Amino acid sequence: MGMIGRAVRVRVPASSANLGPGFDSFGLALAVYDEIEVTAVDGPCRVEVEGVGAGEVATDETNLVVRAAAHAFQAVGVPMPGLAIKARNVIPHGGGLGSSAAAIVSGLVAAKGLLAPEVELPAQRLLELATELEGHPDNVAAALLGGLTIAWTVDGVPRAKQLIVHRGVSPLVCTPDFSVSTEHARSLQPASVPYEDAVFNLSRSALLVAALVQSPELLFEATEDRLHQDYRAEAMPATYELVQRLRAAGHAAVVSGAGPSILVLASDPAARAEAAAIIAASGGAAWETRLLAVDVRGATVIPLPVSAA
Repeated sequence: MGMIGRAVRVRVPASSANLGPGFDSFGLALAVYDEIEVTAVDGPCRVEVEGVGAGEVATDETNLVVRAAAHAFQAVGVPMPGLAIKARNVIPHGGGLGSSAAAIVSGLVAAKGLLAPEVELPAQRLLELATELEGHPDNVAAALLGGLTIAWTVDGVPRAKQLIVHRGVSPLVCTPDFSVSTEHARSLQPASVPYEDAVFNLSRSALLVAALVQSPELLFEATEDRLHQDYRAEAMPATYELVQRLRAAGHAAVVSGAGPSILVLASDPAARAEAAAIIAASGGAAWETRLLAVDVRGATVIPLPVSAA
């Protein structure tokens, strides 16, 4: 397969997992994107990074994007060429907005683009490969598919269903000037939870699907949670305090993924503006607030003109 010189551009959205009650199941794609351009070259892998992570992330074959691409090539039994990657990163690292999922999906989708049309990598196979690398499917499903995703596993194999979010849903994300490792946040989870808490989250998770797809006015009640956020509060007290302040004012605020970012699922733009004002008036850690749309396309890849590299 003559691949040297082939090039693709990939764009992958940020994502927020859990959404309150939907622990390790729900994901929401958000319209802020990491972008990469990848060229197949006759030589070693090299990565240039602009934006988030510049000067910090690996720039050789140990970069997560490269490792994900290599995982895809290995899965289809095709030797991977050298990759020259130019990355423009916007998604914050360690913030609970799916930066690692975006990197993994970027590499896999880039591989898909470079391998086409001779080799096909369908969406289900990409989901499986992404989950193998990420460890759980919630963020990678949203990054791949866009919209609201519900992820589950059947005999260890991940599955995902994408749903279209009601146009009134108005997300707000605020990110503090500190990070929390996903591993540490997950380590605070108990091995078991009370039966009544499990039933509580089952009802809220079902309600959350209805709220996001059809009835945004139910988002406040639908985002209540008893399975993970309280247990993780000690790892991010400023996050927990601001979530409580927002919810006390009637806003559907939750920890985004493992945190420490916060996601507010407002039912309309006016309510979102009120939530933003509460965040702006809060003391403590500095918060960067983004008023975002829901991404509806997921990861995209387009071929670029063949390079002479």
